[in-house]
Amino acid sequence: MSAPKTLYDKIVDEHRVLSFDESAGAGERLLLYIDRTVLNEYTSPQAFSGLREARRTPWRPAASLGVVDHVNSTHPDRNAGHLDGGARRQIEYLSENGRDFGIEIFDLFDPRQGIEHVVMPELGLVLPGMVIAAGDSHSTTYGAFGVVGFGIGTSDIEHLLATQTLVYRRLKTMRITIDGLLAPGVTAKDLIMEVIRRIGADGAAGHAVEFAGAAVEALGVEARMTICNMAVECGARVALMAPDDKVVDYIAGCPRAPSAELLARARAEWRDLRSDAGARFDKDILFDAGEIPPMVSWGTSPDQSLAITGAVPDPDELPAERRADAIRAMAYMDLAPHTPLQHIAIDRAFIGSCTNARLSDLRDAARILKGRKVAPGVRAMISPGSSGVRRAAEGEGIDRIFIEAGFEWRRSGCSLCLAMNDDSLAPGERCASSTNRNFEGRQGIGGRTHLMSPAY
Repeated sequence: MSAPKTLYDKIVDEHRVLSFDESAGAGERLLLYIDRTVLNEYTSPQAFSGLREARRTPWRPAASLGVVDHVNSTHPDRNAGHLDGGARRQIEYLSENGRDFGIEIFDLFDPRQGIEHVVMPELGLVLPGMVIAAGDSHSTTYGAFGVVGFGIGTSDIEHLLATQTLVYRRLKTMRITIDGLLAPGVTAKDLIMEVIRRIGADGAAGHAVEFAGAAVEALGVEARMTICNMAVECGARVALMAPDDKVVDYIAGCPRAPSAELLARARAEWRDLRSDAGARFDKDILFDAGEIPPMVSWGTSPDQSLAITGAVPDPDELPAERRADAIRAMAYMDLAPHTPLQHIAIDRAFIGSCTNARLSDLRDAARILKGRKVAPGVRAMISPGSSGVRRAAEGEGIDRIFIEAGFEWRRSGCSLCLAMNDDSLAPGERCASSTNRNFEGRQGIGGRTHLMSPAY
């Protein structure tokens, strides 16, 4: 009888083409089959150029989808030409590559355009048990479906397109169990921010993290995506959850889902996609969901976060290994120790990104915002995660709530998450943001970011 396995190891073993090592286990070097990838205009150009130079073609073009999301403008009028020359060329080159290599592309004007990690699940292209690799670190998002998803570099994208495989090193495993239930008003974003705060920005480095427990099981699929998406911010290379009936029901409503007959047959098999009883993890961590408060970041790393009722820490009261980073972060953020977080005034507010711009996120924010107004002097903007999300929100009247409150209702794209487009902070501007990273300059040179749930 074989030894009990983790969910991660089960999926890796099913996709192993061959092993370069004599023994399995963490660190094993192997050739891994990849089921699907998603390409964007920013990280794919060099890979396609490499294919052209080597006179190679994609091994399985139908396993790839290309979307425009990183460099495009999210201006409401997409015909206004809010693109610089470099961005325009990147978008055009993605379309050229799709045409020349037989890969489906959602260009800027396609009604299905959107952020890659929103588009793939909403189409029904992310199925339990898959391995999905893509040129973006937040490919961990797909773990919410019981998928091994991870980000890769440009040279790996070229190799993947040419062979449908990658040379891969098996990760160590970590299980994070969140027992109990989240308090009213506390969200999946708060949960993952608290996990990152507690274990640190490198707490899961070199690991595939499986999230489990009653709190995770109680969440909807889109909330689970938020957790897996941000797990990379504590160093996880893979984040995943055992699929359940919520996942199957979510997939069933998607336009490219398998047929009802196939889904019925798959449902029973997908129920077995979970870690075996007695499976050994290299690390095991337990959280009580009831102790997790609404969170906000104060510094320049996602682990520099606290309860919204807290205050900027005093570096002298922090562990020695965190003091230098805290001092630098406070200087960049222009904050003083002991400043209550609720007293920090903002210049901008942004709801968007692959972390928190799905329909459920917009509904949460709209419930809080209805009947209220954006504070004087604050510029607020929202970029739905996909064109489909935008249309669905408009169908429910959510756009009117945002517009009447004073938000700019923009188009879909990565937008202010990484300021690789015309959406950016000015030096010194302070932004309350639903995004995933608060690094120095992430939202614009000199911009200051406070991460939080879109509902706040």
